[in-house]
Amino acid sequence: MEKISLTTKDNKSISGNFFPAENARGWVIYLHMMPSAKESWNRLAERLASDGYAGLAIDLRGHGESAGGPEGYKYFSDAEHQASINDVEAAFDFLIMDGAKTGGIHLIGASIGANLAIEFLAKHEEIPSAVLLSAGTNYRGVSSLRAAEKLKSGQKVLFLTSRDDLGADGSNPKQNETIISSLPGGVKAEKVIYNAAGHGTNIFRTKEDPDPEELIVSFIER
Repeated sequence: MEKISLTTKDNKSISGNFFPAENARGWVIYLHMMPSAKESWNRLAERLASDGYAGLAIDLRGHGESAGGPEGYKYFSDAEHQASINDVEAAFDFLIMDGAKTGGIHLIGASIGANLAIEFLAKHEEIPSAVLLSAGTNYRGVSSLRAAEKLKSGQKVLFLTSRDDLGADGSNPKQNETIISSLPGGVKAEKVIYNAAGHGTNIFRTKEDPDPEELIVSFIER
């Protein structure tokens, strides 16, 4: 794993952990939940890197070692949270400069990171897939519904959620169903609902089947 630093187009410093893969056959951008940090992806990123998928996990602005971190996000306006899409773009640009092919880049996000992932997927129809852990219909103005409606035929999305994930906006599985119902024809959606796996990357702690890590690896490799 290599520590890197990025600068966004709106001049924010973003910290990242890069997981190189020898003769990479694909690339992954990892987007954490709130509150959390890039290290929450270490195990999955190391696993995928060993399978040939180089990865970049970033601290979103206001988190971890990035600008405004580690707790600046607590005071963000909705507009500041929405501007985190620039952090995703900086990660994407880094991978392209490192030799990644856009058609081989995948997005994995949790909670607000999941919403940012589907938003970025909608902006880049050449990106084939995203994995969303506990995506919400709207986190601080980052709307997965608007993004879902803009996806293109052939793109695919894996939704992971849990029945015990109950927030102010209702149950997360129901929110996922609403997002999936907004997808255009030709977009491939897969959904796995756990019973008691919690929210976001807490899902990795579950003992329920299917194992979420194995599920994600299989999805990315298909």
